[in-house]
Amino acid sequence: MIRKCEEHGCFRGETCPECDQEGQFILDDEREDKLGRFVSGALRHFPEKLGLSMYEDGWVSINALTASVTRKYKWPKKYHVYALVESDEKGRYEISGGKIRAVYGHSVGVVLDYPLYDGEFAYYGVSPEEVDILLDEGIQPVKQKYLHMSTTLEKAIEVAMIHTENPSIFKIDVAAAIDDGLNIMVANDDILLTDEIPADYIVEIYE
Repeated sequence: MIRKCEEHGCFRGETCPECDQEGQFILDDEREDKLGRFVSGALRHFPEKLGLSMYEDGWVSINALTASVTRKYKWPKKYHVYALVESDEKGRYEISGGKIRAVYGHSVGVVLDYPLYDGEFAYYGVSPEEVDILLDEGIQPVKQKYLHMSTTLEKAIEVAMIHTENPSIFKIDVAAAIDDGLNIMVANDDILLTDEIPADYIVEIYE
């Protein structure tokens, strides 16, 4: 459910996490899910199928997106899209100057333009069965344009647990990778994006 607090903006759930006020109702769970799935597909996977023109860096007109979603569902308005983005705790989308894009998760061939990471390490979770293969071949994207890494060990474990009950976590020397010319970008506080990570930059494994 999405609601809007007059003081703190849109949020997910029954009450504002900042002030515990109920706020104004925006979308119920069912419509939030439908709109979220549509926006994800439109901005990450098949914009052309929905009649949307996407810039090389992933931006789409928010008016065009709203028009596209209203062809499938009659109820969405532009403010619903804004509320979806504002209330998303995972930071999956951004809006700027009348345009919207997915921050990460693309399978379409976008060229993103985020700043380079200035930290030392990143983390990437895999199943135990994948460890030896990736130590030989390096890490490449699976079904996505970019490889997604986590900025913390804790986040890498959380993400990996979605796919395997007993993940192994690679610690990656991204500072060395950037020094060697790899482009490692900051998507948000939790997620880094790059084309691939050669095995030489895997410096430790947490079982």
